[in-house]
Amino acid sequence: MEEKNKDNCNNIEMIEAGLEEEGACACDSKEGQGCCHELHKVRTEKEMKSLLNRLSRIEGQVRGIRRMVEEDAYCIDILNQVSAANSALNSFSKVILSEHIRSCVAEDVREGSSDKLDELIRTLPKLMK
Repeated sequence: MEEKNKDNCNNIEMIEAGLEEEGACACDSKEGQGCCHELHKVRTEKEMKSLLNRLSRIEGQVRGIRRMVEEDAYCIDILNQVSAANSALNSFSKVILSEHIRSCVAEDVREGSSDKLDELIRTLPKLMK
């Protein structure tokens, strides 16, 4: 596994754990667990291109929403665009989730471990808010 640079961590758990100093990582505070920076997912070029294309479209939608706010667009029009952006982000999450189950979770279970499955079960409530 390739180790990732902690300085580039955007781990939401840092906020939840109240770790505010630079370079701190919430995963460092969990005994018995590896650091999130040790995890790495190798994606095919096709997968990567598809994911990045989706993200580019989402970024464009968010920039469009910002422009609408700056131009004093009608509230309902903005809300409709926010709904579309949320839907696109949810679709992106579904793609990542399904690939995670097919690859990371399935491989872990085949190896006789339930760590990735347990991690997924802990993560699902965050996705279903």
